[in-house]
Order: sequence, then structure tokens, then C-alpha cells
Amino acid sequence: MVERYSPDDRKILQALRIQLDEDESSHFSGLACLSGQAVRRVQEKLADYRQPFAQDADRILHSRAYARYIDKTQVFSLVDNDHITHRALHVQMVSRVARTVGRFLGLNEDLIEAIALGHDIGHPPFGHEGERILTKLCQQHGLCSFQHNIQSVQFLDRFERDGAGWNLTLQVMDGILCHDGEVHGQHLEPLREKDFAAHDMELAAKMEHPELALVPMTLEGCMVRLADTVAYIGRDIEDAIELGLVHRHDLPKTCTSVLGSSNGTIVYTLTTDLLLNSLHVKDAMKEDTDNDHIGFSREVGAALKELKTFNYQRIYTNPAFKPDFVKIQRCYEQLFDYYLDQLHRAEQGGADRDFLRSMSPVYMAAHNPASMVRDYLAGMTDAFFLRQAAAIGCEVPERTC
Repeated sequence: MVERYSPDDRKILQALRIQLDEDESSHFSGLACLSGQAVRRVQEKLADYRQPFAQDADRILHSRAYARYIDKTQVFSLVDNDHITHRALHVQMVSRVARTVGRFLGLNEDLIEAIALGHDIGHPPFGHEGERILTKLCQQHGLCSFQHNIQSVQFLDRFERDGAGWNLTLQVMDGILCHDGEVHGQHLEPLREKDFAAHDMELAAKMEHPELALVPMTLEGCMVRLADTVAYIGRDIEDAIELGLVHRHDLPKTCTSVLGSSNGTIVYTLTTDLLLNSLHVKDAMKEDTDNDHIGFSREVGAALKELKTFNYQRIYTNPAFKPDFVKIQRCYEQLFDYYLDQLHRAEQGGADRDFLRSMSPVYMAAHNPASMVRDYLAGMTDAFFLRQAAAIGCEVPERTC
């Protein structure tokens, strides 16, 4: 790389970086995660005027996996309607909600943004239904259950950049790993004492026990986890209404009387309640463990829990709202077998080179064939999945209006 900047320019940039770090110490909450606390698995020698969590957000944004968000199902698959939420829009909504509240509480917005942008990067084609299908296939081939939060870590830490990964900070990787899980309590409290050894142990334990509850190590990670629900709960309802699957008057009156009946009102109510009930964080000191938590008020938390139940019963698990997942499951099964065969044929030099081109020798040496197929399938967009399935003779479902 050609050096375009003089040593004096570099000194100016580094002085600006130092000033940013000092400003955090004076302006952030004592419970915030400062940029100076960032820890990477591999120390990087190249100096950068960007703070480490800002670097992480940039790395995730410029990753190949992030680009594939654009055609990943959020809830509704195979729908030919440009107004229906896809996962790229969802992660931006999570980032906005979490950063809005985080700014008022004096939390680290760069850390919040990096976690939010990366938290769903491991979702496979066709959303949670695809996750359930891929889980069955993984188990049939001797792998642990597929979990999109673990897969997000896998992509960012072990698959991108020819298997070298992005060397993201511990705090970002922890927030991504621990974002998953429904929280119905009144508050969420970080589990702060973690290092990379603890992170690796949590990752391994979660692989073996998917029901294991994990808690982020920072308030910023906790914020993203709560903002995830704020971002999707009302938006999913709007999408269902857009598709004529539910009607606004179907929403429980006990929920709408507290939260409102439109996505805009629901998001505003939840965001405001989360802010007002977490203001104790703003002026808290570093060792102030009594105030080391965020959450909703009792009334709003109860209404949110009830609305989640409504969404699960009327939207997420309602068979009437599912596209042709029988065909999608068959496509998953046939593609899994096809790519396994390609890997076995590679040993004799006769494999489809297009499939193997995305896998570096370092990555291939560290993964068995079934895990490589899992990663390849999980990284596909919906459209690419259907094209690949059709190319090997699968009967693929059609998009509907």
C-alpha cells in the first residue's frame, strides 16, 4: 500500500484519536465500555486513528457476509413485495434503536453499532425455518444444532478473509454470540468478567446445549439484545398486515392500550420506556453494581411479553403463513448431499471448483466436510439458494405476490 500521508499527518490523526479516548472517559457513563478497554485475540501492530469498535463496525460492514443480508429472509419468505422487511433493514433498525437509547445513557455507540450490524449475519436462507431445517441436517451428519448466533461468530471469526477472520474485539464477538434469547424479565444485567478463554468456553457450551442462556459482558451488548425485540415486534406485525395475514383489530387490546397499535407507536413507546427506566446508568460510577442493568418498566414489559405471544401464535408458528417449506426442506437436503459429494470428489480432483473457491486451505484444514457444507449453505442468500437448488434438479417453490 502506498503511503500517502506524512509522519506529521499521522501525528495529527493519532492526537485526534487520543482526544476521542479522553472524551469518552469524561462523557461516558462509568458503566460504559470504553474504547480503550477493547481486546483483540491477536494484537494488531498497524496503528489506526479509528477507535477499535469503530474499526469493527467498518470491518463487519465491508464483509462479504454483510453484503448478503440484502436477500435474507427476516420473517416472510418468497413474497414478491418490496416493502416487506429483509434482514439488512432489520439490523439497521436494531442499530438505530440501541444507539438512540445508548446515547442518552452515555454508552459506547461504536460498540453498539458493531454488535447490531453483525448480530444476525449467521442466519441461513429462509430465516428461522431455514435454521430449523439446517439443524436437522447438521444433527444427521454428526454436527451440533445449527444456531445463527454461533454461525455469526463462525463467519466473522473463522470464514471471512480466506479463513483468517476479521480479528474482531472480544466485546463485539461476545455481544453477537449473546444477543440471542428472549428476555421477559424487567431488566438485563451484564456478566462482565470475561476474556477470550471464557468466550470460547461459552461458545462450546452453547453448541452442546442450545437452551443455555448466555448474557452479554457489556451494557452495550445488553442494549442490542433488548433493541432486537423493539425493532422486530411491531415491524413484523406491519408486514403481516401488509400481506393480509392479520388485521390491526386482531391485536390484543391489553397490548395496544399500553404500546399502541402501529409499528411507529410501538417502537417509540418501547424505546422511551427503555430509556426512562435505564437512566440510572447515565451517572453511575464504574463500580456501581446496583445500577449495572437496563430494562423496561413492569407495565410495558408485561405488555411486550403478551405481544410476543401474539406474534408467535398468529405469525411465526402459524402454518397458514408458511410458504412451501416442504420443497425448501427437500432443496436443503439435496444441496447438503450434493456439496458433501463435491467435497469427497475433491480428494480425487474431480470437484466443482466454483464451490471450493470460497474456501481457503487454512479454513479447509480446520473444518470437516459436513461443517464446510453447513457454512456454505448458511451463507447463501435466498435467491442464490434457489438458483443452486434448481441447477441440481430440485423442484423449487415460486415467489408469490
